[in-house]
Amino acid sequence: MRQEIIDLYDEFTHRGLDRRVFMQRLTALAGGTAAAVALVPLLEANYARAAVIAADDARVVVEPVSIPTDAGPLKGYLAKPAQAAGRLPAVLVVHENRGLNPHTEDIARRLALAGFLVLAGDFLSPSGGTPADQDKAREMIGALPPDRVVADARAAIAWLRARPDGNGKVGIIGFCWGGGVVGQVATAAPDLDAGVVFYGRVPPIDAVPRIKAPLLLNYAGLDERINAEVPAFRQALDAAGATYTVHIYEGANHAFLNDTSEARYHPEAAKLAWERTVAFLTQRLG
Repeated sequence: MRQEIIDLYDEFTHRGLDRRVFMQRLTALAGGTAAAVALVPLLEANYARAAVIAADDARVVVEPVSIPTDAGPLKGYLAKPAQAAGRLPAVLVVHENRGLNPHTEDIARRLALAGFLVLAGDFLSPSGGTPADQDKAREMIGALPPDRVVADARAAIAWLRARPDGNGKVGIIGFCWGGGVVGQVATAAPDLDAGVVFYGRVPPIDAVPRIKAPLLLNYAGLDERINAEVPAFRQALDAAGATYTVHIYEGANHAFLNDTSEARYHPEAAKLAWERTVAFLTQRLG
């Protein structure tokens, strides 16, 4: 798919472009209404493709959970290996700007199979939970107070750290909007053990010196919107003496790990980034 079409979709999903204007511009780029309509399913997430690890896979135990926070319960999806030898390292998964959906739950199951106790939180819980409508979910995400999100994430981290089936170490991994949340949480949680960012916005630069957790930062080479922020972030991390690793996956677009979005999924980059992520979390949390 032409890069200008993918860039237009990124503007629609991340910069508040009106859907009517998006379709008008997509129609112009595609050369007609029928062609534009045919492109939309390739750009949007198709959750029918989400189950890399089936929800009923016998190797994984899953359950809905509710974590108490100051603003009310944070709903979530807990996953862990069915056969675990001893206490497990724990990971909080922060979803994209579509909320907690089948793809995010699948990510939790993948991490569980890699040997982790995993909580995928629904950060739209205070707003009634993630809706089925992706556009509505993005609107709701945009209305969330950042401080509330960070507080909920910290409550979830404390909940994981206190679980008897966990080993007391907790990391956080986030994608897109969730990747930005990881950076914010890292500046506010000195006890965080590890953080993994996938193409998320950087935290406020003046808060970077407060980051204590080691970070793994995964960015897409074609993601100009996010990548424009990275040099200043790296400079601040260096000045603070932070422990971090940056990988930029050339030829990959924003959301390259999300295999439910056919147009943006990049199999090679996704495979390599996932392997690096599992290795990093195993090293830092095991």
